[in-house]
Amino acid sequence: MRDRAVLHVRGRVLVGPEDGDVRDEVWVIDGRISYDRPAGARDVRTVEGWALPGLVDAHCHVGLDAHGAVPAETAEKQALTDRDAGTLLLRDAGSPSDTRWIDDREDLPKIIRAGRHIARTRRYIRGYAWEVEPEDLVAHVAREARRGDGWVKLVGDWIDRDLGDLSACWPRGAVEAAIAEAHRLGARVTAHCFAEDSLRDLVEAGIDCVEHATGLTDDTIPLFAERGVAIVPTLVNIATFPLLADGGEKRYPGWAAHMRRLHARRYDTVRNAYDAGVPVFVGTDAGGTLAHGLAAAEVAELVTAGIPPVEALAATTWAARRWLGRPGLEEGAPADLVVYESDPRADVRVLGAPRRVVLNGRVVG
Repeated sequence: MRDRAVLHVRGRVLVGPEDGDVRDEVWVIDGRISYDRPAGARDVRTVEGWALPGLVDAHCHVGLDAHGAVPAETAEKQALTDRDAGTLLLRDAGSPSDTRWIDDREDLPKIIRAGRHIARTRRYIRGYAWEVEPEDLVAHVAREARRGDGWVKLVGDWIDRDLGDLSACWPRGAVEAAIAEAHRLGARVTAHCFAEDSLRDLVEAGIDCVEHATGLTDDTIPLFAERGVAIVPTLVNIATFPLLADGGEKRYPGWAAHMRRLHARRYDTVRNAYDAGVPVFVGTDAGGTLAHGLAAAEVAELVTAGIPPVEALAATTWAARRWLGRPGLEEGAPADLVVYESDPRADVRVLGAPRRVVLNGRVVG
């Protein structure tokens, strides 16, 4: 049930990244954005500060922990953690849990689902994915395309225990057929990729996005830029690579050394991709082993990598919402916004401390 009060946000409303896309105030009427003062409004609540569209985490996992699917009450806590941090739109990049019930909750973030991960047999984390062989890939992609919200998630590479290192999971022909089937059904495809050798086949097969993308090189970055393939670097997750390498050193020394190399050049990889024109978006890999509510930390990591602060903000607000087909602070859009004490363009660390969170027109934090 919607509040009858009209919400008035005044100060600076950052509608977009350009200087001209700044307003002095915005009104929230029946849960929707309006830039016209309502006539005869009697019950008005005013919030002051710097307002942004609700943040986007384009790679998270609601309903998932280190061991697999979690109960609904745990998934609710995950979603609330994101919401309270100002993250109001989530692209769930693979989960075995059915979280459709969240769509009926106006107090929880909006989720765009990619169905369940699809991995090669025994080539991913146990309990997370459908594990299939190449001849069954197209059928599972079709299934998840129908189950998701316009996205499908593949596991593009993982450790090959016989090789003792990361390697591509799928033959070129299998991913070409699978991506074509997803596109036929109106879904975009993304893939988990750490290593170098899975990337060219996926991009040339028509993939839309790559998660992590630590294996990008001077050879593949131009290909991503030419094809417009986005990356979601998840730098807050890549920070865990040295610890993972330490844990696997004894059994898989080649893999451990590879993970350390990917970690050491992570910032150069992201900056070089950005400089080449590759679309970069904020994602944290929350769920699994990482906490939720880390979008602000990921924006700070993008800035550390050398992406200008306004562009790093765009990667979790205006640009990210446009990429995912969801509105920002346009007239008539659902009022999902976050208010801060000061200008986040001047210091992106401000994102870590929202003053107010407004979801579906209601102040929820």
